[in-house]
Amino acid sequence: MKAPRPRSGSQPWLHVDSVEIQEFGTVRMFPLGLSYDARMYSCQRLNQILADTQILFNLYKKHHWLMRGPTFYQLHLLLDKHAAEQLELVDKIAERVQTLGGVAVGDPRQVAEITVIPRPPDGVEEVPAMLSRLIEAHETILVAAHDAARRTEEMGDDGTNDLLVSDVIRTGELQSWFIIEHLVDTPLVEGPRS
Repeated sequence: MKAPRPRSGSQPWLHVDSVEIQEFGTVRMFPLGLSYDARMYSCQRLNQILADTQILFNLYKKHHWLMRGPTFYQLHLLLDKHAAEQLELVDKIAERVQTLGGVAVGDPRQVAEITVIPRPPDGVEEVPAMLSRLIEAHETILVAAHDAARRTEEMGDDGTNDLLVSDVIRTGELQSWFIIEHLVDTPLVEGPRS
């Protein structure tokens, strides 16, 4: 038997049963100057990008912990920096979904169901494989973000378009570049020229 709700005071309400008050995949009507169709489209696309971005954040953290070899220190710090930037994106994307009246995907189990980013092995991969995995995840998100940015612009959703272009795409492109340059096969020092 559950304890009765307190009438007053500072006693917290514990073990409260509830009903779902908004289903995932729906949008509430907010006076935002955007059509229902534009807000629904943006929420659907943003939730896909949000799920993939949460996976990318976790890949960065995993690879940050598992980094090996002579560039350990540099990559360990770089991947942690990128993870922090991805976590900021997660929050911005989720807040945009909520602003549009939608429900942001947040439960890790639901994220795993929605993401299109391939699952990495449970163990440790070689460093080039870990870095390649990050680049491929970025590209997946960038392709989706470019497509969604074009469509949200057509639908008049400037806020979502700005988020996608100014935050998701620019951050993803910059991070990809930093990772890509670690995979370039050039000598650190060239020998003397004859």
